Amino acid sequence: MAGHPRVSPTLLRGVDRAAFAVALADRLRHAGVPAGLTDVDIFVRALAVSPPVRMSTLYWTARISLVRQHTHLAAFDRVFAAVFADAPPLPLTRSASPPGARDDVHLPVPADTDTTGPGGGLPWATLPAAVAETAGSEADLRLPERRPAALAGLADRPFEELESAQVDLLGDALRAAVARWPTRRTRRHTMGPAGRRVALRPTIARARRTAWEPVEVVRERPVRRPRRVVLLCDVSESMRAQATAYLHLLRAFAVVTDAEVFAFATTLTRLTIALRHASATAAIAQASAAVPDRFGGTRIATNLRALLASHHGDAVRGAVVVIGSDGWDSDPPGELAAVMARLRRRAYRIVWLNPRAGAPGFAPRVAGMAAALPYCDVMLPAGTFRDLLDAARQLHNVTCTDGLK
Repeated sequence: MAGHPRVSPTLLRGVDRAAFAVALADRLRHAGVPAGLTDVDIFVRALAVSPPVRMSTLYWTARISLVRQHTHLAAFDRVFAAVFADAPPLPLTRSASPPGARDDVHLPVPADTDTTGPGGGLPWATLPAAVAETAGSEADLRLPERRPAALAGLADRPFEELESAQVDLLGDALRAAVARWPTRRTRRHTMGPAGRRVALRPTIARARRTAWEPVEVVRERPVRRPRRVVLLCDVSESMRAQATAYLHLLRAFAVVTDAEVFAFATTLTRLTIALRHASATAAIAQASAAVPDRFGGTRIATNLRALLASHHGDAVRGAVVVIGSDGWDSDPPGELAAVMARLRRRAYRIVWLNPRAGAPGFAPRVAGMAAALPYCDVMLPAGTFRDLLDAARQLHNVTCTDGLK
């Protein structure tokens, strides 16, 4: 086939390679060459990887891809010569594209091209678009409306505007956000080949087998455990709109990490066991029923003092304490400041989630919030889906490092 004439670099430009390959394979099958779907796929991939710029290149690409037996070469040559002898000249001698035109836009099919007869050409281009142009004005055209995902569409809406099914989406997203909880280094050590310290006792014990020569040195590394988290959620009347969403946050930590979670209004209620239920709906229902003073008054200082005095107070030591509340408190601000000082000395970090903090021009003018803020490492807004997801990431950063990101 060395006698094929050279063509311009625009060979097969604007041609639908898949339609071209399928039609050529169909013509070969009628001539007795068994070109299957796998061969057609190889041919299409070869045309995409190395677009032919000469007829000889196209010939060898098609021959290597579609012919499997030497006895089929004569039939292949006849079909290839018949096809390209009748090919329309437009795609093969097409001039350079005008400025701004795309090379992957397919050309329209010529009206006088017959692709069904035995001697006709191949479908050099894709059929016209399925949606024809209308004769009306551009104002009549309507593009499909792009809508956000279910969670993204609810990201910036306040909790009081959401339904229960929409709030349930938050629980799944929060559990995914805290799936990989950071660890902390403990004072215990365990044997490990990557450790830096030499474990003396195991090394000496093994040296007994080699005449007290430490041939095998055993190393040890520090044991790492997940950073403990203690979460307290305000479920008083002023937090009615955010209570269910905050319970989902508590459940995410109770399920994923070894956290202790509490709810408080006028008294403190431990919800760790209730929120670890396999069903999120049942867990939230049990937690809501377990709080006897839900949607009542607020006594933040009294409840924090009760936590530190209980046997769960040791869980606060070295833990990240998260308090979700708007700061409204019926206890005197001095009492809240005193108990926050005690909590600050015992905890690793204190993070306050305030649903009002995201409002424009927010300032902690509430007496309880103003008294507690100096003892907090950071106060984060938590009034929307996006705020709670960002707060979960911030908690991850607080636990990972000694500073805040």
